[in-house]
Amino acid sequence: AVTIRTSGDPLEVLPAVRRTITELDPELPVSDIQTMQTVVGASISRTSFTMTVLVLAAGIALFLGAVGIYGVMAYGVVQRTGEIGLRQALGADRASVFRLILRDGLGMDALGIVVGLAASIGLGRTLSSLLYGVSPYDGLTLLLGAVVFLAVGALASAIPVSRAVRVPPIVALRGD
Repeated sequence: AVTIRTSGDPLEVLPAVRRTITELDPELPVSDIQTMQTVVGASISRTSFTMTVLVLAAGIALFLGAVGIYGVMAYGVVQRTGEIGLRQALGADRASVFRLILRDGLGMDALGIVVGLAASIGLGRTLSSLLYGVSPYDGLTLLLGAVVFLAVGALASAIPVSRAVRVPPIVALRGD
């Protein structure tokens, strides 16, 4: 195996390399010529595929988590429709009712984030062999993950709450 470093395009020096090898030993075959970029790409292709599949699985998990949060919040809001109607009938404005119920949803999100961060830190040593270029205890990565989950949770919580506060109080009170 011979490795040649060039300053330009490696394929442009190929004829000169073949000629030099043939001059040194005419019986020596020159085959399987590859650029270093091709060699490196082939060596990391399996890892790259694995990471692509993991990113896809993470995206699906995030979507399913958002749907789950939405479902739990929607069910909780339906259970509290009478309370929402009563609060509005007694003079509470929509914004205050929205904030009250959204705060409950964000509380569940915050609890999930705290448990997730604790599990991530606890399993960090086990996961360190799967990570490249980032520490399992990287504060920025953990913070970014927490912000993403908080945003997804807030959006999934806000949708059913915003629908519930738009229901007229009399309709909400009759719903029970």
